Amino acid sequence: MSCKSWRPGRACALWALLAGSLVTPRVHAQLEDVRIEGVPDYEWHAGCFGTATGNLMGFWDRNGFPEFYTGPTGGGVAPLNSRASQGNQGIFSLWASKAGRDGRPANLPGHEDDYYGAYEGVFADPYLTAGRQEHTPDCIGDFIGLSQNKWADLGGECRGNIDGFSYVHWDRSGARRWARPGFEPSIPEGSDIVSGLVAWTRFRGGEASSFCQLTDFNPAVSGGRGFTYAELKAEIRAGRPVLLFMQPTSELSRTLSGVQGVNPEIHGMLAYGYWVADDGTEYVRYRTSWASGDQMLSPWTAAPWLPGTLGFPLRGVIGYQPLPRIRAIRREGTEVVLSWDGSTAVVRDGVAGERRQAQRFLVERAASPDAAAWTIVSDPLEAREFRGPAPAEDGGTFYRVRSVPAW
Repeated sequence: MSCKSWRPGRACALWALLAGSLVTPRVHAQLEDVRIEGVPDYEWHAGCFGTATGNLMGFWDRNGFPEFYTGPTGGGVAPLNSRASQGNQGIFSLWASKAGRDGRPANLPGHEDDYYGAYEGVFADPYLTAGRQEHTPDCIGDFIGLSQNKWADLGGECRGNIDGFSYVHWDRSGARRWARPGFEPSIPEGSDIVSGLVAWTRFRGGEASSFCQLTDFNPAVSGGRGFTYAELKAEIRAGRPVLLFMQPTSELSRTLSGVQGVNPEIHGMLAYGYWVADDGTEYVRYRTSWASGDQMLSPWTAAPWLPGTLGFPLRGVIGYQPLPRIRAIRREGTEVVLSWDGSTAVVRDGVAGERRQAQRFLVERAASPDAAAWTIVSDPLEAREFRGPAPAEDGGTFYRVRSVPAW
């Protein structure tokens, strides 16, 4: 949510192609077929989680948060693909900035120049060997630790990160861990995808919540904990794509080029739908991070998820929700008018043949931004604007906007 006083100025508030990748369920009618519309499908570039988070933030840029991508590609709107033939490869800079690309000056090093040498490179980052300072963080990869080989210990599991890799600090009990950037003393700053997504959102002028959680079928999880298929369905219905973290169950680190303890093999993808067959088998619909197109389906608990070159089971998930951001508030006669950025995600139910806006908005009011109780002053809104009676000028009234799932 975001909040703002009605007085102006007072705000609170792959290196490999996927061969034979189409996973087709046995011939069954579907009981459920729900997907989020308009999710980008970018080619692998400079890391699987770079690409997966690019798909995620490209989606949100197109669906209510236009400040997430502001470069020249696509006229300032994140495109649905990264095809060179359409002039879209500049979108790579959303997660991996580079000198001379997407409007960046040719003499200004970025993420790739400073951190990325060659896929799975285990040696010092290029900015160190070049004897220069790191660039100021400006893309998703900078905030999630992508390719940054600067940590001796990540969660007691590995050192990292080697080129193309990133890491998540899990609660290994299976409980959900919410990101709290700046208040995570056991997590090295910038080394975590989950907290990095929140920090990047703040860099872009917004606010977000993000969590990670091992799956309920992860062999390390017991006691009824872990992220469930029902919870995945709820996120999809709410119009929120979910990042999928895939990793061999028995591998927490490995030896590469004679260097011990580096990142294990992983893969990152983005779930944007679910499909339930009439025999009850539960599938996930996802972007592979290799621009593999639609119809990518895998059973929720099955391993391997991907045939061919990669066959890693799903270790856990990363959830992300950008929060509404009030952009303008003004008085017009006896009315107060608010407008905001917020989710315009649309979810399609293939069985019912319906399309629905996934989120609605509630406007709330209080006398203080720290008030224990806020008064709802609007009906659930699909539009991102509110008009209502203006309060008396009695020392300030504060407004906030909250998004709620529409179904």
